[in-house]
Amino acid sequence: MRYNIVNTAIIDQLKSIVGDAFVLYDTENLEIYSHDETEDLTFFPEVIVKPRTPEEIADIFKICNKENIPLTPRGAGTGLSGGALPVNKGILLSLERFDSILEIDERNLQATIEPGVITEFFQNAVQEKGLFYPPDPASKGSCFIGGNLAENSGGPKAVKYGVTKDYVLNLEVVLPTGEIIWTGANVLKNSTGYNLTQLIVGSEGTLGIITKAVFRLIPYPKHNLLMLVPFYSSEEACEAVSAIFRAGVTPSGMEFMERDALIWGAEYLGEESLSIPENIQAHLLIEVDGNNQEVLFNDCETIYKVLEDFNCDEVLFAEDSVQKDKLWKIRRIVGEAVKSKSIYKEQDTVVPRAELPRLLKSVKSIGEVYGFKSVCYGHAGDGNLHVNIIKGDMSDDDWDNKLSSGIREIFEVCISLKGTISGEHGIGYVQKEYMDIPFSSVELRIQKEIKKLFDPNHIMNPGKLFN
Repeated sequence: MRYNIVNTAIIDQLKSIVGDAFVLYDTENLEIYSHDETEDLTFFPEVIVKPRTPEEIADIFKICNKENIPLTPRGAGTGLSGGALPVNKGILLSLERFDSILEIDERNLQATIEPGVITEFFQNAVQEKGLFYPPDPASKGSCFIGGNLAENSGGPKAVKYGVTKDYVLNLEVVLPTGEIIWTGANVLKNSTGYNLTQLIVGSEGTLGIITKAVFRLIPYPKHNLLMLVPFYSSEEACEAVSAIFRAGVTPSGMEFMERDALIWGAEYLGEESLSIPENIQAHLLIEVDGNNQEVLFNDCETIYKVLEDFNCDEVLFAEDSVQKDKLWKIRRIVGEAVKSKSIYKEQDTVVPRAELPRLLKSVKSIGEVYGFKSVCYGHAGDGNLHVNIIKGDMSDDDWDNKLSSGIREIFEVCISLKGTISGEHGIGYVQKEYMDIPFSSVELRIQKEIKKLFDPNHIMNPGKLFN
């Protein structure tokens, strides 16, 4: 589809809506907003606009529809699938000024916030009141709530508490047509009409722009225990995951890290105290939480008994909050550590948790065929394995022209195991060529028709999800 350029007349209209200071088109800012954390991709917008109200966004959309200008929404720029990259140039709309926690309703255990609030800031604010917002992606210290909503983010706590969608009650959304709607109600049960709230969550900024979100909250758990379990075999580490659940324990965190993932993460942080023997191939980071310490110790005893059936080394039990924070920091930094080592591509695979060993084995076998190395880690408790494919010594030709066939084979394995091709990072720009693997032509047609209904002129974040 061909779009028009952003000319000086359109820039003047944008300035009249948001003010001169919030319309940027200098080279330095265009470069900053041309990329996120997705591989090494760069796409320059023509102009950056920073509105502050839903009404301003609505007016900007009206210009885009009238002038045939593409608009790409952006949060903090921490995305990994290219969902916020302006691949068709046009307007990049930043939500960073929507940064207020509007209300924390302690009586109803709810909060109303804007999309530019940093996730960890929101978590800390409700924790001060004894409340808990569990979704915690690795980038929680920098990512925005709006991006979490767009991608239906999860994180380590998802295994026990669920993902972003499980806490959303209601959304204020500006549609691509310039209309402003609320999608639901501030209630825990809602059987009134189609569930537009859950349709918007995870839609990757292709159906509308969220300007307010109402979340449900839960009481904050008082205690947690954390252990790091070393395994002599990566596949056995994956097999232990399902066994722990079958023993009746639901951890609040169950993270898998291959040897290189843990080593690279520790090196990236300059953490020298963590020593990993040569024969250790993988670790599980296991956390349990709750309000009764005796119950938690019993859970740990159960986990120990399960681990006796597996070939693992001595378990490290975190003695205090400092050691807990250190272990979690290493886990959360792995993605950045891998990126610092080599050109890479990250695949966000997910399967039923009992199928993790088969998925991991297949990833390694496919890597041998296509000549790539992979570093795997992720949220083992919910079957979400991040496969980081390292360029290393691969030739440019193989990397550019053959690797996609290997990735396709990995995704086909996921589908054969009743999984899918993304658990939390989304499809965005980089995975859209693989959408024919999980979906039939009928299923894709339905999704495209939904997109057309919301965005009849196709000006909202085009070039994402579908070819």
